[in-house]
Amino acid sequence: MNLSLPTLPDGRVLEVIHAPNHLLSVSGLPVDPVDPVVVQLCADLVATMRVSPGCVGLAAPQVGVSAQAFCVDVSAHPKTRTTHGLIVLVNAEMVEASRNDKGREGCMSIPDLTGDVKRATKVTVAGLLPLSGERVLITTDAFEARALQHEIDHCGGTLFLDRVVGAHALYPRKVYLAPPNAAGS
Repeated sequence: MNLSLPTLPDGRVLEVIHAPNHLLSVSGLPVDPVDPVVVQLCADLVATMRVSPGCVGLAAPQVGVSAQAFCVDVSAHPKTRTTHGLIVLVNAEMVEASRNDKGREGCMSIPDLTGDVKRATKVTVAGLLPLSGERVLITTDAFEARALQHEIDHCGGTLFLDRVVGAHALYPRKVYLAPPNAAGS
């Protein structure tokens, strides 16, 4: 089931900041979902996520903006069971969460590592849609639930490293490059 999002303007690709940048550990501020600056920020997050290989989510603090805004789209990821397509929310919060399960996570702001993190396997998230300000509830599971929790954490100043159970649960990130096309580029 896809979420019915208002049409966002064209987004710009922004630079993603990396840990230990202090902006990643500061809680984002609540924002007005109909403010044109916030709407543009949401569009920029989507554009930046789309051009980043393997990326399934991005939050405003990751582009240096202290705001509670993020996007998630796990629809093309092989671990996906349930998907709502592109999700863009502001001022999101966890309403309900089930038991935790361990899974591997990575992050564009921590490009060299992945780690095992315990997260709820089923969640209900409430948030506001950019542009319309409509409040939505999203109930999902598995990989999409993990991605939503990861981005809500970013908006609250928490990195996945803060949730890893210890150094034994950290791993060097594997980079998978697409094979060159027939034209040789």
